[in-house]
Amino acid sequence: MKILVLNAGSSSLKYCLFNGKDTAVVANGIIENLTPHPDDDTQTCQDFNWALQQVQKRLRQQGLANHLADCDVVTHRVVHGGELFHQAVIIDDEVIAQIKALSKLAPLHNPINLKPIQALHKTHPKLLQVAIFDTAFHQTLPEKAYRYALPKSLYQQHHLRRYGFHGSSHQVICRRYAKLNGMAFNEAYIISIHLGNGASICAIEAGKSIDTSMGFTPLAGLIMGTRSGDLDPAIPVYLINHLGYSADDVDQLLNTQSGLLGLAGHQDMRELLALAATGDADAILAIDCFVYRIQQQLGSYLAIMEKVQAVVFTGGIGEHSALIRAKVLQGLSSRMGIKLDAQTNEAVQSNKEVKISQADSLIACWVIPTQEEWEMAQQTLSLLHQAQ
Repeated sequence: MKILVLNAGSSSLKYCLFNGKDTAVVANGIIENLTPHPDDDTQTCQDFNWALQQVQKRLRQQGLANHLADCDVVTHRVVHGGELFHQAVIIDDEVIAQIKALSKLAPLHNPINLKPIQALHKTHPKLLQVAIFDTAFHQTLPEKAYRYALPKSLYQQHHLRRYGFHGSSHQVICRRYAKLNGMAFNEAYIISIHLGNGASICAIEAGKSIDTSMGFTPLAGLIMGTRSGDLDPAIPVYLINHLGYSADDVDQLLNTQSGLLGLAGHQDMRELLALAATGDADAILAIDCFVYRIQQQLGSYLAIMEKVQAVVFTGGIGEHSALIRAKVLQGLSSRMGIKLDAQTNEAVQSNKEVKISQADSLIACWVIPTQEEWEMAQQTLSLLHQAQ
Protein backbone atom coordinates (compact mmCIF):
# COMPACT_ATOMS: atom_id res chain seq x y z
CA MET A 1 0.00 0.00 0.00
CA LYS A 2 1.22 3.50 -0.88
CA ILE A 3 0.37 6.21 1.65
CA LEU A 4 1.39 9.77 0.79
CA VAL A 5 1.43 12.04 3.86
CA LEU A 6 1.22 15.79 3.22
CA ASN A 7 1.81 18.66 5.64
CA ALA A 8 0.92 22.06 4.23
CA GLY A 9 2.49 25.18 5.77
CA SER A 10 2.04 28.81 4.87
CA SER A 11 4.80 28.70 2.24
CA SER A 12 5.77 25.05 2.01
CA LEU A 13 4.48 21.53 1.45
CA LYS A 14 6.19 18.62 3.18
CA TYR A 15 5.63 15.13 1.83
CA CYS A 16 6.48 11.60 2.90
CA LEU A 17 5.65 8.44 0.93
CA PHE A 18 5.22 5.15 2.79
CA ASN A 19 5.06 1.86 0.91
CA GLY A 20 4.53 -1.80 1.71
CA LYS A 21 2.99 -3.72 4.58
CA ASP A 22 5.57 -2.36 6.99
CA THR A 23 4.88 1.20 5.80
CA ALA A 24 8.55 1.95 5.12
CA VAL A 25 9.53 5.47 4.10
CA VAL A 26 10.56 5.41 0.44
CA ALA A 27 10.59 9.15 -0.28
CA ASN A 28 10.31 12.42 1.59
CA GLY A 29 11.02 16.07 0.99
CA ILE A 30 9.69 19.60 1.04
CA ILE A 31 8.54 22.04 -1.61
CA GLU A 32 9.39 25.52 -0.38
CA ASN A 33 8.96 29.19 -1.29
CA LEU A 34 5.35 28.87 -2.35
CA THR A 35 3.82 32.15 -3.57
CA PRO A 36 0.04 31.65 -3.73
CA HIS A 37 -0.38 35.34 -4.60
CA PRO A 38 2.39 36.51 -6.99
CA ASP A 39 3.27 40.21 -6.99
CA ASP A 40 2.74 40.60 -10.73
CA ASP A 41 1.48 38.71 -13.75
CA THR A 42 4.99 37.78 -14.89
CA GLN A 43 5.63 35.57 -11.87
CA THR A 44 4.90 31.87 -11.92
CA CYS A 45 2.14 31.16 -9.43
CA GLN A 46 3.91 28.66 -7.21
CA ASP A 47 0.77 27.74 -5.30
CA PHE A 48 -0.25 24.40 -3.83
CA ASN A 49 -1.35 23.10 -7.23
CA TRP A 50 2.17 23.76 -8.44
CA ALA A 51 3.62 22.19 -5.29
CA LEU A 52 1.62 19.00 -5.83
CA GLN A 53 2.92 18.86 -9.39
CA GLN A 54 6.47 19.08 -8.02
CA VAL A 55 5.80 16.23 -5.59
CA GLN A 56 4.41 14.15 -8.46
CA LYS A 57 7.44 15.00 -10.61
CA ARG A 58 9.86 13.91 -7.88
CA LEU A 59 8.03 10.64 -7.24
CA ARG A 60 7.97 9.92 -10.99
CA GLN A 61 11.71 10.58 -11.26
CA GLN A 62 12.28 8.08 -8.45
CA GLY A 63 10.09 5.52 -10.19
CA LEU A 64 7.64 5.46 -7.28
CA ALA A 65 4.48 6.80 -8.92
CA ASN A 66 3.51 8.16 -12.32
CA HIS A 67 0.70 10.23 -10.85
CA LEU A 68 -0.38 11.13 -7.33
CA ALA A 69 -3.53 9.13 -8.03
CA ASP A 70 -1.30 6.03 -8.11
CA CYS A 71 -1.17 6.32 -4.32
CA ASP A 72 -3.75 4.27 -2.45
CA VAL A 73 -4.43 7.16 -0.09
CA VAL A 74 -3.20 10.69 0.58
CA THR A 75 -3.20 11.71 4.25
CA HIS A 76 -3.22 15.36 5.32
CA ARG A 77 -2.25 17.05 8.57
CA VAL A 78 -5.01 19.42 9.68
CA VAL A 79 -4.26 21.59 12.69
CA HIS A 80 -7.69 22.13 14.23
CA GLY A 81 -10.43 19.53 14.51
CA GLY A 82 -12.38 21.28 17.25
CA GLU A 83 -14.71 18.96 19.14
CA LEU A 84 -15.91 17.32 15.93
CA PHE A 85 -12.96 15.08 15.17
CA HIS A 86 -11.60 12.60 17.69
CA GLN A 87 -9.67 10.46 15.21
CA ALA A 88 -8.62 10.19 11.58
CA VAL A 89 -11.44 10.56 9.04
CA ILE A 90 -11.93 9.87 5.35
CA ILE A 91 -12.37 13.19 3.59
CA ASP A 92 -15.60 13.92 1.74
CA ASP A 93 -17.54 17.09 0.94
CA GLU A 94 -19.01 17.20 4.45
CA VAL A 95 -15.59 16.90 6.12
CA ILE A 96 -14.21 19.65 3.88
CA ALA A 97 -17.12 21.90 4.90
CA GLN A 98 -16.49 21.11 8.58
CA ILE A 99 -12.77 21.90 8.31
CA LYS A 100 -13.72 25.19 6.65
CA ALA A 101 -16.12 25.99 9.48
CA LEU A 102 -13.36 25.30 12.02
CA SER A 103 -11.11 27.83 10.30
CA LYS A 104 -12.42 30.49 12.67
CA LEU A 105 -10.59 28.60 15.44
CA ALA A 106 -7.36 28.34 13.41
CA PRO A 107 -7.45 31.05 10.72
CA LEU A 108 -3.71 30.78 10.07
CA HIS A 109 -3.71 27.01 9.67
CA ASN A 110 -6.93 25.29 8.56
CA PRO A 111 -7.40 27.31 5.33
CA ILE A 112 -3.81 26.42 4.34
CA ASN A 113 -4.30 22.75 5.28
CA LEU A 114 -7.36 22.69 3.03
CA LYS A 115 -5.57 23.90 -0.11
CA PRO A 116 -3.91 20.59 -1.16
CA ILE A 117 -7.03 18.69 -0.06
CA GLN A 118 -9.23 20.75 -2.35
CA ALA A 119 -6.69 20.71 -5.18
CA LEU A 120 -6.54 16.90 -5.16
CA HIS A 121 -10.30 16.64 -4.70
CA LYS A 122 -10.69 18.63 -7.91
CA THR A 123 -8.02 16.93 -10.04
CA HIS A 124 -8.47 13.38 -8.71
CA PRO A 125 -12.02 13.17 -7.29
CA LYS A 126 -11.81 9.38 -6.80
CA LEU A 127 -8.51 9.53 -4.88
CA LEU A 128 -8.99 8.48 -1.26
CA GLN A 129 -7.94 11.24 1.15
CA VAL A 130 -7.69 11.16 4.95
CA ALA A 131 -7.41 13.96 7.51
CA ILE A 132 -5.41 13.65 10.74
CA PHE A 133 -6.02 16.39 13.31
CA ASP A 134 -3.44 17.87 15.70
CA THR A 135 -6.17 18.27 18.29
CA ALA A 136 -7.59 14.73 18.13
CA PHE A 137 -5.23 13.08 20.63
CA HIS A 138 -6.24 15.64 23.26
CA GLN A 139 -9.97 14.94 23.01
CA THR A 140 -9.51 12.66 26.05
CA LEU A 141 -8.81 15.65 28.33
CA PRO A 142 -11.24 15.71 31.27
CA GLU A 143 -13.58 18.69 31.41
CA LYS A 144 -11.75 20.14 34.42
CA ALA A 145 -8.64 20.35 32.23
CA TYR A 146 -10.15 21.75 29.04
CA ARG A 147 -12.70 24.24 30.36
CA TYR A 148 -11.73 27.86 30.95
CA ALA A 149 -13.23 29.88 33.82
CA LEU A 150 -15.38 31.88 31.42
CA PRO A 151 -19.17 32.17 31.17
CA LYS A 152 -20.68 28.83 30.20
CA SER A 153 -22.30 30.36 27.11
CA LEU A 154 -18.90 31.12 25.57
CA TYR A 155 -18.10 27.43 25.67
CA GLN A 156 -21.50 26.21 24.56
CA GLN A 157 -22.02 28.71 21.75
CA HIS A 158 -18.47 29.55 20.66
CA HIS A 159 -16.46 26.51 21.78
CA LEU A 160 -13.90 28.44 23.81
CA ARG A 161 -11.89 25.71 25.53
CA ARG A 162 -8.46 24.12 25.64
CA TYR A 163 -7.83 21.96 22.58
CA GLY A 164 -4.09 21.29 22.60
CA PHE A 165 -1.86 20.63 19.59
CA HIS A 166 1.15 18.56 18.51
CA GLY A 167 -1.17 15.59 19.02
CA SER A 168 0.46 13.26 16.49
CA SER A 169 3.89 13.96 17.98
CA HIS A 170 2.83 13.25 21.57
CA GLN A 171 0.92 10.17 20.45
CA VAL A 172 3.83 8.62 18.56
CA ILE A 173 6.20 9.38 21.45
CA CYS A 174 3.89 7.44 23.76
CA ARG A 175 3.66 4.62 21.23
CA ARG A 176 7.46 4.39 20.84
CA TYR A 177 8.09 4.59 24.60
CA ALA A 178 5.64 1.76 25.21
CA LYS A 179 7.24 -0.44 22.55
CA LEU A 180 10.79 0.28 23.76
CA ASN A 181 9.78 -0.76 27.28
CA GLY A 182 7.79 -3.87 26.34
CA MET A 183 4.39 -2.60 27.36
CA ALA A 184 1.03 -1.95 25.73
CA PHE A 185 0.23 1.60 24.60
CA ASN A 186 -2.42 1.93 27.32
CA GLU A 187 0.11 1.00 30.00
CA ALA A 188 2.27 4.09 29.39
CA TYR A 189 2.34 6.95 31.92
CA ILE A 190 4.67 9.61 30.59
CA ILE A 191 5.23 13.33 30.23
CA SER A 192 6.05 14.11 26.62
CA ILE A 193 8.04 17.32 26.01
CA HIS A 194 8.03 18.53 22.39
CA LEU A 195 10.58 21.34 22.07
CA GLY A 196 11.08 23.09 18.75
CA ASN A 197 10.17 26.46 17.28
CA GLY A 198 6.74 25.45 18.56
CA ALA A 199 6.78 23.76 21.96
CA SER A 200 4.32 21.91 24.17
CA ILE A 201 4.15 19.40 27.01
CA CYS A 202 1.59 16.63 27.35
CA ALA A 203 0.64 14.58 30.42
CA ILE A 204 -0.26 11.05 29.29
CA GLU A 205 -1.91 8.49 31.56
CA ALA A 206 -2.65 4.96 30.33
CA GLY A 207 -1.94 6.13 26.76
CA LYS A 208 -4.41 9.04 26.97
CA SER A 209 -3.73 12.76 27.02
CA ILE A 210 -5.07 14.20 30.29
CA ASP A 211 -3.55 17.68 30.03
CA THR A 212 -1.40 19.68 27.65
CA SER A 213 0.22 23.11 27.67
CA MET A 214 -1.19 24.55 24.44
CA GLY A 215 -4.76 25.77 24.68
CA PHE A 216 -7.48 27.30 22.52
CA THR A 217 -4.66 28.09 20.09
CA PRO A 218 -1.00 27.01 19.78
CA LEU A 219 0.00 30.32 21.41
CA ALA A 220 -0.55 29.13 24.98
CA GLY A 221 1.87 27.39 27.31
CA LEU A 222 5.64 27.33 26.92
CA ILE A 223 7.90 30.06 25.57
CA MET A 224 8.53 29.30 21.89
CA GLY A 225 10.65 30.63 19.04
CA THR A 226 8.43 33.62 18.28
CA ARG A 227 5.36 32.95 20.46
CA SER A 228 4.98 34.35 23.95
CA GLY A 229 3.36 31.36 25.59
CA ASP A 230 1.28 32.05 28.70
CA LEU A 231 1.01 35.63 29.89
CA ASP A 232 -1.37 37.79 31.92
CA PRO A 233 -4.57 38.03 29.80
CA ALA A 234 -4.82 41.72 30.71
CA ILE A 235 -1.67 42.51 28.71
CA PRO A 236 -3.42 42.47 25.28
CA VAL A 237 -6.14 44.72 26.72
CA TYR A 238 -3.49 47.12 28.02
CA LEU A 239 -1.71 47.16 24.65
CA ILE A 240 -4.95 48.02 22.89
CA ASN A 241 -6.33 50.54 25.39
CA HIS A 242 -3.14 52.36 26.33
CA LEU A 243 -0.45 51.77 23.70
CA GLY A 244 -2.51 52.09 20.53
CA TYR A 245 -2.25 48.50 19.34
CA SER A 246 -5.00 47.03 17.19
CA ALA A 247 -6.22 43.47 17.70
CA ASP A 248 -4.21 42.42 14.62
CA ASP A 249 -1.13 44.17 16.02
CA VAL A 250 -1.45 42.20 19.26
CA ASP A 251 -1.91 38.95 17.33
CA GLN A 252 1.27 39.63 15.33
CA LEU A 253 3.18 40.68 18.45
CA LEU A 254 2.36 37.57 20.47
CA ASN A 255 2.71 35.08 17.62
CA THR A 256 5.61 36.38 15.53
CA GLN A 257 7.61 38.91 17.58
CA SER A 258 7.71 37.41 21.07
CA GLY A 259 9.12 34.27 22.69
CA LEU A 260 12.88 33.75 22.35
CA LEU A 261 12.96 36.29 19.53
CA GLY A 262 11.39 38.95 21.71
CA LEU A 263 13.65 38.22 24.67
CA ALA A 264 16.96 38.01 22.84
CA GLY A 265 16.53 38.93 19.18
CA HIS A 266 17.01 35.34 17.98
CA GLN A 267 14.51 32.50 17.71
CA ASP A 268 16.97 29.70 16.92
CA MET A 269 18.08 27.96 20.11
CA ARG A 270 21.42 27.04 18.52
CA GLU A 271 22.22 30.72 18.02
CA LEU A 272 21.13 31.55 21.56
CA LEU A 273 23.30 28.81 23.08
CA ALA A 274 26.30 30.05 21.10
CA LEU A 275 25.66 33.63 22.25
CA ALA A 276 25.12 32.55 25.84
CA ALA A 277 28.50 30.81 25.80
CA THR A 278 30.09 34.22 25.08
CA GLY A 279 28.30 35.77 28.05
CA ASP A 280 25.50 37.51 26.14
CA ALA A 281 23.06 38.57 28.88
CA ASP A 282 19.93 38.57 26.70
CA ALA A 283 20.65 35.07 25.39
CA ILE A 284 21.30 33.76 28.91
CA LEU A 285 18.01 35.26 30.13
CA ALA A 286 16.04 33.84 27.18
CA ILE A 287 17.39 30.34 27.86
CA ASP A 288 16.71 30.66 31.59
CA CYS A 289 13.11 31.77 30.92
CA PHE A 290 12.62 28.95 28.41
CA VAL A 291 13.86 26.30 30.84
CA TYR A 292 12.00 27.78 33.82
CA ARG A 293 8.65 27.62 32.01
CA ILE A 294 9.27 23.98 31.04
CA GLN A 295 10.10 23.11 34.65
CA GLN A 296 6.95 24.86 35.88
CA GLN A 297 4.74 22.90 33.50
CA LEU A 298 6.57 19.63 34.09
CA GLY A 299 6.29 20.05 37.85
CA SER A 300 2.57 20.74 37.65
CA TYR A 301 2.02 17.50 35.73
CA LEU A 302 4.08 15.51 38.22
CA ALA A 303 1.71 16.86 40.86
CA ILE A 304 -1.55 15.81 39.14
CA MET A 305 -0.63 12.48 37.53
CA GLU A 306 -1.38 9.14 39.14
CA LYS A 307 2.18 8.03 38.39
CA VAL A 308 4.96 8.94 35.97
CA GLN A 309 7.20 6.32 34.43
CA ALA A 310 9.22 8.64 32.22
CA VAL A 311 9.89 12.14 30.96
CA VAL A 312 10.51 12.07 27.20
CA PHE A 313 12.14 14.79 25.10
CA THR A 314 11.43 15.22 21.40
CA GLY A 315 11.35 17.92 18.71
CA GLY A 316 14.32 19.79 17.23
CA ILE A 317 15.54 21.25 20.53
CA GLY A 318 14.46 18.30 22.65
CA GLU A 319 16.29 15.82 20.43
CA HIS A 320 19.45 17.81 19.72
CA SER A 321 20.27 20.03 22.71
CA ALA A 322 21.94 18.10 25.51
CA LEU A 323 22.41 21.34 27.45
CA ILE A 324 18.70 22.24 27.45
CA ARG A 325 17.77 18.71 28.54
CA ALA A 326 20.34 18.87 31.32
CA LYS A 327 19.16 22.29 32.51
CA VAL A 328 15.54 21.10 32.66
CA LEU A 329 16.29 17.85 34.49
CA GLN A 330 19.04 19.01 36.83
CA GLY A 331 16.66 21.58 38.25
CA LEU A 332 14.29 18.76 39.20
CA SER A 333 16.80 16.18 40.36
CA SER A 334 16.82 16.85 44.08
CA ARG A 335 13.02 17.18 44.39
CA MET A 336 11.77 14.49 42.00
CA GLY A 337 14.42 11.82 42.31
CA ILE A 338 15.45 12.25 38.66
CA LYS A 339 19.06 11.24 38.06
CA LEU A 340 20.46 12.28 34.70
CA ASP A 341 23.25 10.23 33.14
CA ALA A 342 25.30 13.23 31.98
CA GLN A 343 27.63 11.22 29.75
CA THR A 344 24.82 9.43 27.94
CA ASN A 345 22.90 12.67 27.57
CA GLU A 346 25.89 14.36 25.92
CA ALA A 347 26.42 11.42 23.58
CA VAL A 348 22.88 11.27 22.14
CA GLN A 349 23.03 10.99 18.34
CA SER A 350 20.50 12.20 15.80
CA ASN A 351 17.53 9.91 15.16
CA LYS A 352 18.43 7.62 18.06
CA GLU A 353 16.08 6.54 20.86
CA VAL A 354 18.11 6.76 24.06
CA LYS A 355 17.47 6.47 27.78
CA ILE A 356 19.45 9.32 29.40
CA SER A 357 18.73 8.68 33.09
CA GLN A 358 20.67 6.54 35.53
CA ALA A 359 19.43 3.05 36.42
CA ASP A 360 18.26 4.13 39.90
CA SER A 361 16.42 7.28 38.77
CA LEU A 362 12.90 7.26 40.22
CA ILE A 363 11.59 8.60 36.90
CA ALA A 364 13.24 7.50 33.68
CA CYS A 365 14.30 10.11 31.11
CA TRP A 366 14.39 9.47 27.38
CA VAL A 367 15.11 11.13 24.07
CA ILE A 368 12.81 9.77 21.36
CA PRO A 369 12.76 11.44 17.92
CA THR A 370 9.27 12.36 16.82
CA GLN A 371 7.87 10.57 13.77
CA GLU A 372 4.66 12.47 13.10
CA GLU A 373 4.36 11.37 9.48
CA TRP A 374 4.82 7.71 10.45
CA GLU A 375 2.15 8.10 13.14
CA MET A 376 -0.19 9.62 10.56
CA ALA A 377 0.43 6.65 8.27
CA GLN A 378 -0.36 4.24 11.13
CA GLN A 379 -3.60 6.06 11.93
CA THR A 380 -4.51 5.91 8.24
CA LEU A 381 -3.95 2.16 8.12
CA SER A 382 -6.05 1.71 11.26
CA LEU A 383 -8.86 3.81 9.79
CA LEU A 384 -8.88 1.88 6.52
CA HIS A 385 -8.85 -1.42 8.43
CA GLN A 386 -11.90 -0.29 10.43
CA ALA A 387 -13.68 0.77 7.24
CA GLN A 388 -13.31 -2.65 5.62
